Amino acid sequence: MRPTVAVALLALAGGARADAITVKDDAGRSVTLARPAQRVIAMAPHITELLFAAGGGGRVVGAMNYSDYPEAAKRIPLVGSDAQIDLERVLALRPDLLVVWQTGNTERQLSQLKSLNIPIFYSEPKKLDEIATSLTRLGRLMGTDAAAQTAARDYRQKLAGLTATYAQRPPVRVFYQIWEKPLFTLNGEHVVSDALRVCGGSNIFAGMKVTAPSVSTEAVLQENPEAVIGGERHDGQSGINIWKPYKGMLAVQRGNLFMLDSELLVRATPRIADGIAALCEKLETARGRRP
Repeated sequence: MRPTVAVALLALAGGARADAITVKDDAGRSVTLARPAQRVIAMAPHITELLFAAGGGGRVVGAMNYSDYPEAAKRIPLVGSDAQIDLERVLALRPDLLVVWQTGNTERQLSQLKSLNIPIFYSEPKKLDEIATSLTRLGRLMGTDAAAQTAARDYRQKLAGLTATYAQRPPVRVFYQIWEKPLFTLNGEHVVSDALRVCGGSNIFAGMKVTAPSVSTEAVLQENPEAVIGGERHDGQSGINIWKPYKGMLAVQRGNLFMLDSELLVRATPRIADGIAALCEKLETARGRRP
């Protein structure tokens, strides 16, 4: 009986391994679950959106502050903020998967989460197509493959249409401003630069080494962008309006100071396709104002 039992146990073990789910996360790590995740905690707003879009909204049991889309996300219990995570709250929610923001969560926070011995998926989409693969990989981990595949396909179709329409248009040099005091932008590694390329735009600070570098007013003026893109949550004296006194700047001369809903472009989620559509329209306006 013993050999028979041993063979049976090996067969069961082999079956368990065959049923296990393994995907690569954005840090290049293999994440393996014995079964689809039922209780997931999202450690950043863009992650919450990705999980919902991948069909797993009902499995998200905890989220970070500013997780405000879709509407149902606002009702998810919070486990902390970008400054601090409540580890006791995390444990109380009994998660079987943590999805963390690779560069947005602090090293201290990540170390704390690793100590909990709960499977972790690192999320950091840097290219537009990585948003689609994020959907399918997260859908695989949650067992919501069909919904995730559909969402990824729809998103890719929108991007393909925008790329076909705008990517080969005459290039527009752009300064993308995320804050003015101090003055911050994004480099070429951020998904925003990929969005600009879809629209035939180029990021004047793409070559910076830091993802979100601080730049000087003088550096922007020296680059002399044809267009400035910034968020719309500012009064008339702040945001992109700080450039209005610089009459020599090409973007000011041609009236190309454009405000957009920054969350649509900065958050790496399927909604970025809507942000790109608005961005492409602005850059097309800038082309129309050339002499």
